[in-house]
Amino acid sequence: MMTMRRAVELLFTRLVRSRLGVALMIAVLVLAVIGTGRLVSGPRDLTAGLSNRPREPITTIDPEQGDDGVIATPVPESPRTRPGELTPEQTATRFTTAWLDGSTASAEQWQSGLRPMSTPALTEKLAGVDPAGVPAGKVTGTPTLRPRTAVFAEVLVPLESGRLRLELVAPEGRWLVDAVDWERE
Repeated sequence: MMTMRRAVELLFTRLVRSRLGVALMIAVLVLAVIGTGRLVSGPRDLTAGLSNRPREPITTIDPEQGDDGVIATPVPESPRTRPGELTPEQTATRFTTAWLDGSTASAEQWQSGLRPMSTPALTEKLAGVDPAGVPAGKVTGTPTLRPRTAVFAEVLVPLESGRLRLELVAPEGRWLVDAVDWERE
């Protein structure tokens, strides 16, 4: 009897007052509430929930209405050129020729050769550039035009050691190079 009294005393004085004891009591209480709830609720309906899904897909639009999304990208407009001005390809060819002449010319001569075919923003970016450090080579193919809008186009010029990518703009019908990028192969 003494052992039983000691066990009960240990349970109520030490275990119940500790954090572990409180946690165990809460866990027993939660399990008791869940068990009672399941006993009282009765048998489950097996057709409820996810097993009761529709046989056909749920549509939010009328399938007879037509296309609701973009399947193909629109064809960009052809570049517009003012009469008597160079086309984007011609401007790119002349700019590339002047670009490649940088190895034989001084910096001032090289930049003055590029200036007539460049926007003021590009001319400013190229100020102080040493033409000897510019990737150069020989043109190995014909320029490829990628029109984006009527006044913006991209031209790729294949060279021996890569590709020269030129972005051209024509805000007033005259095509000028606005950006230069180099892609190595």
